Amino acid sequence: MHHDDFNFEPIRGLPGKLPEGEEILWQGAPNPWRLAVEALALRWVAGYFAVLAVWRIGVSSAEFPLAEALVHAVPLVVLGLAACLILYGIAWVQARSTVYTLTNRRVALRIGAALTMTLNIPFVKIGSAHLDRRGGGFGTIAFETLGGARISYLMTWPHVRPLVFRTQPALRCIPDVDRVAEIFAEAAEARVNEPQVAPARAAVAAE
Repeated sequence: MHHDDFNFEPIRGLPGKLPEGEEILWQGAPNPWRLAVEALALRWVAGYFAVLAVWRIGVSSAEFPLAEALVHAVPLVVLGLAACLILYGIAWVQARSTVYTLTNRRVALRIGAALTMTLNIPFVKIGSAHLDRRGGGFGTIAFETLGGARISYLMTWPHVRPLVFRTQPALRCIPDVDRVAEIFAEAAEARVNEPQVAPARAAVAAE
């Protein structure tokens, strides 16, 4: 029997039903492999253990035959594989628990593997968006928000733009990033340019 950990959501990825006039334009999630590589430095970790293994072989080969020197590097190779599997497992869990949503009014990020939270960013609160293209059509779209509200980097990691002073929530490591960026740009422009009708103030009669 299929079990949905988020079956309490009225709409997948969102904490409540959509208000009248709002519609979902796109939903997606990070690619686990790309997330492991870009956010968890999987390639750097693999390279680190590879260098250690080569160094161990070189040191051992000075005193032992090459075949035995290769055996001496096996523990480092095993540790490296275990570390990479753990990192990929973390990325897979993060990707599985994440839903990115673009509507015609906002960006929503349902994130968090252990402690789930939904971050809602109305288009009118977004000052600019930053597109970071990577190979294979993958990439990240980060949002620079307006106003004084602070967003916790630790609470939203890895769904943030790395190496910036002020936290920028991001659609991290998503496929077909150019199409998603186009959807966002068109929807945000339409929303920001939408006429706003303010209620008229009631006239106060002079006594």
